[in-house]
Amino acid sequence: MDVTKEQWGETAEMNWVDLYTLTNDAGARARLMTYGATLVSLEVPGKGGVSGDVVLGCESLAGYLAGTPYFGSTVGRCANRIARGRFELNGRTYQLATNAGPNHLHGGMRGFDKVIWSAQSMQTEDEVSVRFIYRSVDGEEEYPGNLSVYVTYRLTNDNELRIDYRALTDEPTPVNLTNHTYWNLAGGGDVLGHEVTIHADRYTLVGEDLIPTGEIGSVAGTALDFRSAHRIGERADETGLGGYDHNYVVRHEEKVGEPSLALAGRVYEPTTGRVMEVLTTMPGMQFYTGNFLDGSVVGKGGHAYEKHAGFCLETQYYPDTPNNANFPSCILDPSETYEHSTVYRFSVG
Repeated sequence: MDVTKEQWGETAEMNWVDLYTLTNDAGARARLMTYGATLVSLEVPGKGGVSGDVVLGCESLAGYLAGTPYFGSTVGRCANRIARGRFELNGRTYQLATNAGPNHLHGGMRGFDKVIWSAQSMQTEDEVSVRFIYRSVDGEEEYPGNLSVYVTYRLTNDNELRIDYRALTDEPTPVNLTNHTYWNLAGGGDVLGHEVTIHADRYTLVGEDLIPTGEIGSVAGTALDFRSAHRIGERADETGLGGYDHNYVVRHEEKVGEPSLALAGRVYEPTTGRVMEVLTTMPGMQFYTGNFLDGSVVGKGGHAYEKHAGFCLETQYYPDTPNNANFPSCILDPSETYEHSTVYRFSVG
């Protein structure tokens, strides 16, 4: 196992961005950068032991600085949408940036995906890891409280990429962190032939602008039912969204390993045989199939990423949680510690 560090480039403000490379003994290699605490690439074996990169991204730092749809980034302070960019907390109304039509998305104009994190690498007999650290000051993107955030990526010899999140605050504030990697287990082309299983019986219904109505519905009898495996493209046209962009209520009785870690989903890509399982401690998981990719972002190998070039499985609290009292709360108090873990486990089927 090995972990290395190099300078990958600098921002317009002349701040250096470091790139860490994690390599295990089982044929996997992850690259992570301090800009956005971002997963730049992940190479894992497929049939015949042939490794390939399963992450959408850019060839250089310049591509990320030019703007991407959150490729591989850590997003926050609040992932997903907040209706009208507004929420109430302890009798006060907070107005956030509206950067997705009339709504707030993924932390605002300069969320955690667009800042430089400090980092330190670690290595043991069983894993290599990088811990990213960022302090979000009171009032940043209009969120209350000073928030200290720690995100640790671990690559194990079992070909698991584990992400552990931790945060502390000095004032009550909403916190909903996730990773926004776009996956393509084939390494190229579209993902419509990927076979997906999601361990969820329910999902959060949405109305205009993909904002939850507050209702939680059953997936039974709908194109959102992935309790048994279906190809992404099999019923995508039935959603009315040109694909999937839905938050699933993770079935947490399906515990795996540690008590709070549940199997949320499984994806199989038949041409390479690659399998990705997603395990999480979070109550929700957003399944998004790159519906808004339009070829305007040119990524690795000079490929323009078109619609359905990748899919996301974002483990999280539900969208617009601060405005829905019946959803699991994302409010962090100074007396508490925000902690959650997500594991992406790779194998060959």
